[in-house]
Amino acid sequence: MARSERLLNLLQVLRRYRQPVSGRVLAEETGVSLRTLYRDIASLQSQGAVIEGEPGIGYVLRPGFMLPPMMFSREEIEALVLGSRWVARSGDKGLADAATDALAKIAAVLPQDLRNDLDASTLLVGSRPRPAEIVDLAILRDAIRRERKLQLLYADNDGRETERVVWPFALGFFEQVRVVIAWCEMRQDFRHFRTDRMAAVHVLEARYERRRSSLLKDWRIREIDSRKTADRN
Repeated sequence: MARSERLLNLLQVLRRYRQPVSGRVLAEETGVSLRTLYRDIASLQSQGAVIEGEPGIGYVLRPGFMLPPMMFSREEIEALVLGSRWVARSGDKGLADAATDALAKIAAVLPQDLRNDLDASTLLVGSRPRPAEIVDLAILRDAIRRERKLQLLYADNDGRETERVVWPFALGFFEQVRVVIAWCEMRQDFRHFRTDRMAAVHVLEARYERRRSSLLKDWRIREIDSRKTADRN
């Protein structure tokens, strides 16, 4: 493995950890000796990577070190192309435009050989009709970002409409539908709301009482527990 590729691999491994990780673990994951690992860490530090720690205590990469796009591997380029094409097809207009613009920015700074790989990528995304929606998903995404409550006019499976005040904290994109994951004040529980069943949406000025990250964490725990229960049955 070339030294530049080895340093890139070490950076990728460090990014997986938010807490200090021992040099021995890093050496095992990157497939080098402990002595080589220490040299590689010193080399990255000299290039501007803020890697804190020392032998016997562990190392952690602090945010802020930017990896030049030219160091993307060919598989990473393919993943970016495929992901961008999927978002361009499945996201709302704002996300679709952002995906196209992001890919263009990456292409502009790639070496010629990798730019050719990007342009000639054979990973395609099939076309399907977009779900019929009344609401603008950009409004929902903004409410989630700003942790604002939503007042919904929502139709159930039988078409009966109810008014709900919810705390939206995630938006799921599926092949046929988009789903807002939220805490429902009426049900006092987590609920999933299909965007194609939202007849009206009003963003309230009130912020919900809990942080978005906390709601997402509790929802994930609930989902894991539900799956375990289903597996046992």
